[in-house]
Amino acid sequence: MDPAQSGREVPEPRLRRPTAAQPSLPVTSSEAEAHAGSDAGQSEARGVEACAGLDARLVGAYLERLGFDAPCAGSDPAASDHRSASAPGPGSVHAPTVALLRELHLRHLRAVPFENLSVHLGEGIVLEERRLVEKVVEEGRGGFCYELNGAFGALLAALGFEVTLLAARVYGEEGRLGIPYDHLALLVRTADAGEWLADVGFGAHSHYPLQWGRRDEQPDPAGAFRIVEAVGPHPAGAESGAGSATARDLDVVLDGERVYRLEARPRVLRDFVAGAWWHSTSPESHFTKSLICSRLTEDGGRITLSGRRLKVTAADGVSREDELTDDEEVLQTYRERFGIALERVPAVRTAMSRQAAGRTASGSGGSQG
Repeated sequence: MDPAQSGREVPEPRLRRPTAAQPSLPVTSSEAEAHAGSDAGQSEARGVEACAGLDARLVGAYLERLGFDAPCAGSDPAASDHRSASAPGPGSVHAPTVALLRELHLRHLRAVPFENLSVHLGEGIVLEERRLVEKVVEEGRGGFCYELNGAFGALLAALGFEVTLLAARVYGEEGRLGIPYDHLALLVRTADAGEWLADVGFGAHSHYPLQWGRRDEQPDPAGAFRIVEAVGPHPAGAESGAGSATARDLDVVLDGERVYRLEARPRVLRDFVAGAWWHSTSPESHFTKSLICSRLTEDGGRITLSGRRLKVTAADGVSREDELTDDEEVLQTYRERFGIALERVPAVRTAMSRQAAGRTASGSGGSQG
């Protein structure tokens, strides 16, 4: 999860279909602090937490939000050899194939924005599958990595894919790795083409899933990707071995630059509570410093609203920026360009207001973003 990249936009774990529900856990300061540094939940990590609460209505509404009630303009030509005769629609049953996964992945990037508005609107961020899906389909919102990939993973599991949550650490300045549980990505097993790395929660990233077992270059409209073994100590050094690579770590590389480092061990949603709390409250987090709302456009470009600055980038890289001065114009842009209906214009919250809200959430048992 790296908003700074939105402008440019492992030995394999064994997977199984989820069978038992795991406890949900809201993001609160006290719980995050207690969780930090622990490995609670690792022994239970056997794929995405069960989606028993993800009923047919939510699944159908999710698919409808992704546009499966209409033909997909500009659908994936690379999947033509695998594509079924007709595109899936709400309520229809289709095999969990790579063609369906690729189509869902692309549509998600186009329809559901990467955004951190909850952080600055004082809204709760609850890492529980049903709540994440409801935010996407009932509130018409997006989210950051934990929310977007958490919801997408729940949808994929409900459609019959085998899904494993993976933790990653994003490369930052001077090639240093971010905090543990910095990012959430998905390892998805299809019925016909093995395993794929899916990620709809990183801002600007691959348009399509990346083949998990490949170590050569994987062309994508967003650039040339590779999944490579992470070897040796972290190039920028690390205290107490925190940046050291393990035998199971993989680096995702885009156009020759390392994007994030993946651990291949399975995780569950509650493992990411500390990371979500840090990104929602820390003054060092990109997400507390600025507003971001961004999505892929149908022509392969990107549209991003950062506070009041609207940037539209075409597929060829040519961009145009406009400063929105009127509040109604900002709200209209959220509605018409991102499908988000807000009652007021979000504004970056001060550290003091975030801390006060965090203490309130901790005392009440709620969650705070």
